[in-house]
Amino acid sequence: MSQPVVAGAQLTCSFGVAPATLVVLPHARVLIEGRPVANIMDHIPLVNIPTFGMCSAPANPAVAAATAAALGTPTPAPCVPATAAPWMPGVPTVLAAGMPVVSNVCICTCTWGGNVAVAMPGTVKEIVP
Repeated sequence: MSQPVVAGAQLTCSFGVAPATLVVLPHARVLIEGRPVANIMDHIPLVNIPTFGMCSAPANPAVAAATAAALGTPTPAPCVPATAAPWMPGVPTVLAAGMPVVSNVCICTCTWGGNVAVAMPGTVKEIVP
């Protein structure tokens, strides 16, 4: 059993240095424990998924440029998430705004190679199948 993810959930990125807080816009949403529940389409960079501070993904052009400027020494650059695809896999049996709900086991892949994961879903009482 997994937990549904709601606005305010704590996220981590495998190449980020700091956690981020998920933003779920409240229009036409189901509330769980008083907060809007996230669906798989809540993956928009800087709207739903804020920055993780600094990025160390070698595929990130900003990191590659900073590393080249440092003569090959791996150098992080400011994080700008590039989450172009929806959260996966979602909970197909539970819908919010017509789309599958995000659970604490879902991930969202960043174009630069990182995986955004749910560190704390924001719910404590609810579970989804």
